Amino acid sequence: MEASSTSPWHVHVVAMPYPARGHINPMMNLCKLLVSNNAPIFVTFVLTEEWLGFIGSESDTQPHNIRLRSIPNVVPSELTRKNDQLGFMKALMTKMEAPFEELLNRLEPPPTIILADTFLYWVVLLGNRRNIPVASFWTMSASIFSLFHHYHLLQLNSHYPVNLSEHGDKRVDYIPGISSIRLVDIPLTDGSWYTREILKLCLNGFAWVSKAQYLLFTSIYELEPEAIDALKAELSVPIYTIGPAIPYFSLENNPTLSTTKGTSHSYMEWLDAQPFGSVLYISQGSRFSVSIAQTDEIAFALRESGIRFLWVARDEASRLKEICGNMGLVVSWCDQLRVLSHPSIGAFWSHCGWNSTKEGVFAGVPFLTFPLAIDQPIDSKMIVEDWKIGWRVKEAAEVNTLIKKDEITMLVQKILDLDNELARKVRERSKILQQTCHRAITNGGSAVTDLNAFVRDLMQTNNDAVNTP
Repeated sequence: MEASSTSPWHVHVVAMPYPARGHINPMMNLCKLLVSNNAPIFVTFVLTEEWLGFIGSESDTQPHNIRLRSIPNVVPSELTRKNDQLGFMKALMTKMEAPFEELLNRLEPPPTIILADTFLYWVVLLGNRRNIPVASFWTMSASIFSLFHHYHLLQLNSHYPVNLSEHGDKRVDYIPGISSIRLVDIPLTDGSWYTREILKLCLNGFAWVSKAQYLLFTSIYELEPEAIDALKAELSVPIYTIGPAIPYFSLENNPTLSTTKGTSHSYMEWLDAQPFGSVLYISQGSRFSVSIAQTDEIAFALRESGIRFLWVARDEASRLKEICGNMGLVVSWCDQLRVLSHPSIGAFWSHCGWNSTKEGVFAGVPFLTFPLAIDQPIDSKMIVEDWKIGWRVKEAAEVNTLIKKDEITMLVQKILDLDNELARKVRERSKILQQTCHRAITNGGSAVTDLNAFVRDLMQTNNDAVNTP
């Protein structure tokens, strides 16, 4: 269904995500929640042509009041996020505004509000210029938001730049809302030219957050109360902690889904045949990757450990199948939340991206953390030190340490051992945090309350605009 000047929709949300899977998915999940509560809301979800091609086939599963629209690709094809993250970000910051504004001019009815990724700070300027409210949407943890927001404190305390090889284990305890944290778990602190330039682009978004009309966190208050309280105390913009923004509603709608997604095995059926809590699920994400040497150490450890495993290895799946042995599956894709929620999953080896972290918490599984970059080390720190629902694979602060197969073998066997006392405590805490998460997204819970408040404020803002002479 198309929105028009005579359609029944009272609020027209234009959603502009940062063009990366870890940003697009939570924004789409939020949009689905916005239109699912019978509010008269219509969403135009804007993607680059490249990303529309990637997910356009999913459009038949979108609600009728969400439509997809595209703007031209603004990043040269030779600039990929893996090869030139800085060039990719610069292109988004300097070349995306013009085609996005041109699209706004064509949309009917006119936008009521723009929902934009916090990193795309130029949307706030554009919205203010056109008198369109902007909701800044942060797709990482509130804790790393607080860290970026207070990054100047690292400079004031001579902790930026820092030699991580020598001082990575040093801890700081002055970032509001964040408990004592190692310098190695703070992103972009090495002071190199490349990371300095990326840091500048990241911090631009925070300079403009106060000019937005709303700030949304894809978190649950109970997971990060100190960070959220600290930010609410400092920022004048209304803050809503709208929940995990993961597709938990798809589990309710289709609990028996089993799909091979182009692989030669039905992994859900394979999981059905495994004993309770016996499978290690492994995913290192899609944006960054470990070295080939480290990947091989993991594969050799799986073969020697004798544990059951399901490894999402994307482009390396066929190569790793030959190394890992026959106790598990190596696939190029899976429905991660559905897999994590399966009773045979006993632990989650994760890169600790925020979306994966939230899905693991929602599913109530313990973690083995192997963070790589940006927010992942902080998420790992919360998992291990604050929530105590997992263990680090790599304890050392040295960034480039190669974890050998013998160490990995011992760790994976230990966390899947149902009789191990330390593993049992981690599993118990994981289940407690899972219950907290589930309460937050039920009626009366903190996330539902904040999401409903945001919808009410949207409706009120729109009514005020309509009634203003």
